Amino acid sequence: MKVLLVGRLEGYVSTAAKIALDKGAKVVAYEEARDALQALRDGLTTDIILLDLKCDIKSFSKSLQAERFSIPIIACGVATSAEEAAASIRAGAKEYIPFPPDPELIAAVLTAVCEEDLTLLTQDPVMLKWVRMADKIAPSEANVLITGESGTGKEVMARYIHQKSKRKDKNFVSVNCAAIPENLLESELFGHEKGAFTGAVARRIGKFEESSGGTLLLDEISEMDPRLQAKLLRALQEKQIDRVGGSHPVNVDTRVIATSNRDLNDAIAKGEFREDLYFRLNVVNVHLPPLRERRNDIELLAKHFLQKFIKLNAVAPKTFSQDALNAIKEQPWRGNVRELQNIVHRALLLSPSNVITIDDLGIPSLTTTATHIAQGEGGSILIGKTVAEVEKELILGTLGHCLGNRTHASHILGISIRTLRNKLKEYEETMKNKVAHSV
Repeated sequence: MKVLLVGRLEGYVSTAAKIALDKGAKVVAYEEARDALQALRDGLTTDIILLDLKCDIKSFSKSLQAERFSIPIIACGVATSAEEAAASIRAGAKEYIPFPPDPELIAAVLTAVCEEDLTLLTQDPVMLKWVRMADKIAPSEANVLITGESGTGKEVMARYIHQKSKRKDKNFVSVNCAAIPENLLESELFGHEKGAFTGAVARRIGKFEESSGGTLLLDEISEMDPRLQAKLLRALQEKQIDRVGGSHPVNVDTRVIATSNRDLNDAIAKGEFREDLYFRLNVVNVHLPPLRERRNDIELLAKHFLQKFIKLNAVAPKTFSQDALNAIKEQPWRGNVRELQNIVHRALLLSPSNVITIDDLGIPSLTTTATHIAQGEGGSILIGKTVAEVEKELILGTLGHCLGNRTHASHILGISIRTLRNKLKEYEETMKNKVAHSV
């Protein structure tokens, strides 16, 4: 874990840094927020920011968002009130830590905010075959294409390959090609010079330079615009990139791992993906099977997630009833490992006893499947509606269920975030037209 300390913290910076170092973190500190922001532009990578409450948290958070740095902020303060702590959360901080720093508290908060479940757990022969392949190719310099349905753990596999590689001590940098608008993705990948375009307030190092010497994960590569695919191909072939607005090429030494939940051969046939780029990326293909095809892992993963969330939420230990375990193992898990993880987390929080039952899981039984086919969320009847109407109801209902989080909604729906964005834009334009006609 990499930690960035920002501010003076009334002399407690060295103490906080030592605590983080003792927990295995790498620490960089800056007294001024502007210097920390510039360091990020220059390619500094960090997993978390500990920010002095006396800094302008709201302004700093907005600067991070404006320049697309997705880094959680932990506010830190000395002898502050509950109101100030709450205000820091409203200003954009994920958590608040009072100072003088308590080692256990810092460790717990760092874990809660930063922890991603990156453990590659499996005992199923279907999955073990791909793990063995990953072990073989990890030490090489070959680019890797990881394919599989949404939620199968493609990023987990990418990190696993990085950790097994000769580049493990260097940066692992991830970019979701579908989550960043097309007009911004080029500068995200290749960087830009100050004034290269409106909003380019300073020179910014792109993800290729940031990951040089290490590994760059291009998540959902199939959603990249074909124009940008040509520039990516050159970067892979020449080991050089051009910053937006730059006047000379920059050498990079980056191993690329790409993921896709779409059939890229189908995308090539439709003219949506370059065949030469596909061959450049697909030196080795690791295909992750859906959870329903690795049933020996379902109970193992469910119990692992349960223990993880018990610790994360600091609740009393709980176990699954045998009926609940049986129900978990029988499900098709269309959302794969991600869906299983979410179900377990929800069940833990809602279960009123120390035993999680089928009712706590909220999984429809086989006897209610026919009803769910004929009914939508909340019991709305779908029979008699057009496919477009049902699709709209499903998309908006899922988005509401996810409290407006488009990334989560797209994962549940099994569509790319770009498709979701286009659908929502279509619904918005239709509504505007209806309003215009009614006036």
